[in-house]
Amino acid sequence: MSETASLPESRPRSSSSRPIVAGIVTALVGFTSSFAVVLTGLTAVGATHAQAASGLLALSLTMGIAGIVLAWRYRMPITSAWSTPGAALLAASGAIEGGWPAAVGAFLIVAGLILLTALVPQLGSLIAAIPPSIAQAMLAGVLLPLCLAPITGLGKNPWAVIPVILTWLVFTRLAPRWAVPLAFLAATVVIVIGIVTRGSSTGSGAVLDAAALLPHLEFTMPTFTVGALVGFALPLFIVTMASQNVPGVAVMRSFGYEVPWRPAMLATGIGSALGAAAGGHAINLAAISAALAASPDAEPDPKRRWIAGVSTGASYLVLGGCSAAFAALVVLAPVAVIPAVAGLALFGAFGSAVQQAIDDPGERTPAVVTFLVAASGMAFWGVSAAFWALLAGLLVRAVLHLARR
Repeated sequence: MSETASLPESRPRSSSSRPIVAGIVTALVGFTSSFAVVLTGLTAVGATHAQAASGLLALSLTMGIAGIVLAWRYRMPITSAWSTPGAALLAASGAIEGGWPAAVGAFLIVAGLILLTALVPQLGSLIAAIPPSIAQAMLAGVLLPLCLAPITGLGKNPWAVIPVILTWLVFTRLAPRWAVPLAFLAATVVIVIGIVTRGSSTGSGAVLDAAALLPHLEFTMPTFTVGALVGFALPLFIVTMASQNVPGVAVMRSFGYEVPWRPAMLATGIGSALGAAAGGHAINLAAISAALAASPDAEPDPKRRWIAGVSTGASYLVLGGCSAAFAALVVLAPVAVIPAVAGLALFGAFGSAVQQAIDDPGERTPAVVTFLVAASGMAFWGVSAAFWALLAGLLVRAVLHLARR
């Protein structure tokens, strides 16, 4: 037998443990890096502690199942995630007219729009027609107040916030992938010290019921309002599509995988619909964390990386079982600690959004207007600033382009 013919036999077989571990790491990084943002957003739009914990559990379960189905069916390392920019939008928008039931109704509308995107390609084309500079400027404006939380937290509770920021800074230099999860770990230490100091009471003085540590789903009957549709559901849908689904497809393509668009939107749309009544705002294709499961580091053989996608989904299901405990940590946290962690988690997304917003000099003025309106937080007739920011940016852009012509 020739040397050339013997090469395939001498090549070591790849172990399944490597992509499985890569999937576990992907889920751990994705969950611990942004669950505080999700809880902050759900609470901001009117969810109680129990409803926010239910939303976190619903998101974990639906994105886990969606990821497993897509990765298994198409033999690709497709991973799903909750909409972190969407959660940031919730936090920036605050309470809406109609309260939590109206927010749940908006979640269902977003799920319907995602499903409609799968069934009507023209809707996806309409979203793609929004200039990236405008969409990213809107996102940057939404993220700005949240990214300021670590700084303002220094004034409110310096001794609790400083360890979190220092941990994030050190590991941003040493291990960037783990910087936010380890910052959350530092926050957990701060929380535990606070519990030991003041007993079992929360930061507000209330006593946390032990039953709150058990995961459970709490369903809410949705209501539908015009304000929630225009100022809440539409911006949430646009942010989810422009900042998660479209980049998620691009990340996968960079590793040689062509994500089936319609099945992916169907899976995430159905998952979003199933989780909405339990408090889940939206799930989508993973973008940043997608590279952890799709890169050669996860598995040298591209045809076997789908195992990492299945492992990621399964790990989300396990983490979902701990969702109530994670939510309890937020309740027990001292003032400003959890907002600081959430803000640090969004630094990367904010920097990327700003860069894309002002990258094209010809689009800079509309982008700046969009950013400032979104960051202002102003709301008219129950419609959030994100919608007015998008409208203002498109209007300024149309006027400037008309003048140039």
